[in-house]
Amino acid sequence: MKVNTKLLAVIFPVVIMGMACTNMGYKKTKTGLEYKIFEQGKGRLLKNGDIIKFNYRITYNDSVIAQSYGVLPGYDMVDSVTRQHDFAEVLKFCKIGDSLVTIQFVDTLSKANPMGMPPYMKKGGKIKTMIKIFQVFTSQDSVMIDYQAEMQKFKDRELLVVESYLQRNNVKAQKLNGVYVEVTEKGSGAPAASGKLVSIKYSGSTFDGKYFDSNVDSTKQTQKHGLEPFSFVAGTSGAISGMLEGITAFNQGGKGRIFIPSSMGYGPQGSPPVIKPNEHLIFEVEVLEVKDQAADSGAGMTPQMR
Repeated sequence: MKVNTKLLAVIFPVVIMGMACTNMGYKKTKTGLEYKIFEQGKGRLLKNGDIIKFNYRITYNDSVIAQSYGVLPGYDMVDSVTRQHDFAEVLKFCKIGDSLVTIQFVDTLSKANPMGMPPYMKKGGKIKTMIKIFQVFTSQDSVMIDYQAEMQKFKDRELLVVESYLQRNNVKAQKLNGVYVEVTEKGSGAPAASGKLVSIKYSGSTFDGKYFDSNVDSTKQTQKHGLEPFSFVAGTSGAISGMLEGITAFNQGGKGRIFIPSSMGYGPQGSPPVIKPNEHLIFEVEVLEVKDQAADSGAGMTPQMR
């Protein structure tokens, strides 16, 4: 686990040169980050090297793009030097129990990020991050123990949601390594065992029935692309972890559905603007071919996935 969790897809290296006040009641760093600290905590200020545990909500132009409430808390190392125009700049002014609100500006971030911004973030956009700090650690080992416990509780909660969905919809599915699989046709060919190169047809939807991708039906695609088979290495690489695990329930020729909790899909980041944070997914699949990896040059891209 990386303790220095990134809440956005990129790190923005801008040099801080001081603090100033704005007319909004927020303070402002020289990198342009606006912030406000709600002092609710007690004890010492945070310092570089501390590892904080916190809840967060991140919005882009008032639309939620990531959050931890009711899901999985964030962990981050206090370091005001390597990350700029980022909430890390001002953590050293906070204590355990404090809340923090920051506003980042897409125009500033795009100048500092040579890889570009996510396509849905446009010029003039604002990213607002709200944080509640409720614990601090001083060693990596203690963080790892706490993180593993939180992750297990998170996965257990997600599986209960999936199981409830299956019961409500009278779906008979088997649990397989953290996902549920409904096998309508097992298939008579070679097993899609871990390490085998598989090619499939698929259509992906959310639990509310909204399709987001397909290589079978172009009307179910949110981004237009071809309808060629999708290839990846079962159990190993080339797709989201829920697909990697779920496909091993089939043989060549097999058909069915894979029900994937967000922890084995796109997690708290989602895949904006199509897949929301912590969204559970369903993939309808047909296994077209199973073969050894040596028989092909490699696997394709992950579903939604393109």
